[in-house]
Amino acid sequence: MLGPQKALALCLLAASSLAARASSLPALHGTRARDIQETGFLNRTLELHGITYHFQVYLPEDFRRDDHRQWPIILFLHGRGERGAEGMWQTQVGLPSAVRDHPERWPFIIVMPQCPQMHYWTEPDMLTMAMAALDQETIEFHADTSRTYLTGLSLGGYGTWELARTYPKRWAAIAVAAGGIFWSYAPERWHEATTLPAEYAKAVGRTPVWLFHGSDDPIVPLREDELMFAALKASGGHVRYWVYQDMKHDCWFRAYNEPDLPRWLLSHRIDPRQEPGPFAERVVIALHPQALHLTAAQLDSFSGDYADEHGALAVTLFRQGDQLYEKSIHGGIAELAAESLSTLFYPNGSSISRIAVERDPQGHVTGLAFRDDRHEEHWERMRPDARIHSQPE
Repeated sequence: MLGPQKALALCLLAASSLAARASSLPALHGTRARDIQETGFLNRTLELHGITYHFQVYLPEDFRRDDHRQWPIILFLHGRGERGAEGMWQTQVGLPSAVRDHPERWPFIIVMPQCPQMHYWTEPDMLTMAMAALDQETIEFHADTSRTYLTGLSLGGYGTWELARTYPKRWAAIAVAAGGIFWSYAPERWHEATTLPAEYAKAVGRTPVWLFHGSDDPIVPLREDELMFAALKASGGHVRYWVYQDMKHDCWFRAYNEPDLPRWLLSHRIDPRQEPGPFAERVVIALHPQALHLTAAQLDSFSGDYADEHGALAVTLFRQGDQLYEKSIHGGIAELAAESLSTLFYPNGSSISRIAVERDPQGHVTGLAFRDDRHEEHWERMRPDARIHSQPE
């Protein structure tokens, strides 16, 4: 057992050794926490009228504080279900979700304030808070004020229209998904249906607007956007209006995953010398393509087991009557339909997913390539004698 003096000597020796090693490392002179490069989704706070609000800001991967590059910036307002005080739930739905799927499409700073529970984006205090968050992040991250964009979904769509009317010269372009100006919690506003849309259209002027709505929306009626489209068109505004056929309230999944949306935003900037001209476009987009009628022999040509890249069974395709089905390894069955002889889709499922059919020079099906908006899987057709489980009955 060491005596007190020897123990003290060993401690001093160890301390001096650590000090010597530390002195050999490069010094971080003047380094502060905020100087460390950060990108992605960041926690932010805002102090306003004695209240602390928590929210998020997104910075693209190649953002740098010290390069003096001016980035385009988006203010995004979430829906009713994402209200709260933790400052993060609003990043799970809509634009933030699309950014996670395809960050390469979104070279923007994105400000995502959060509306507290029991409040609405249309309240003046909430609109002030949203603008204060935008102003704070615009200054800190040296955003390009001529490329400031506004978007929102559902409840946030209501708030988007209020900000568009209140600050009409602030936005280079505006996108609204499943929103409107007739708030569900203020039904008396419908008494002004003949005049209110024109008031908003007049305030917005020629600022480009892109509206998205599901044709079967039971929450925010399609009529909301029909009236705003008509008002903007009549006033000489600049408006695109896309109706997703057979889609309900959550059309924002499709809207924010439209590859053209971020490109469309970036095509506009605030420039009094180049004001957009009158433009009005109304497009109805089918949820699924028209299915091609195939013969029993053509359907049978797809039938079989398909293996993943490791040789393990991935899916089984089989015909039942005049329908084609896919069975997963977990037993789930989904109907398939043909968009063409080389492309299959899910008529009762995702409107984005597709299966590309691979064939040999003789036209026999050799494999399938599953693609959705995020990834791709290749399934090779297995020989009949290699099947590891029987066809469904």
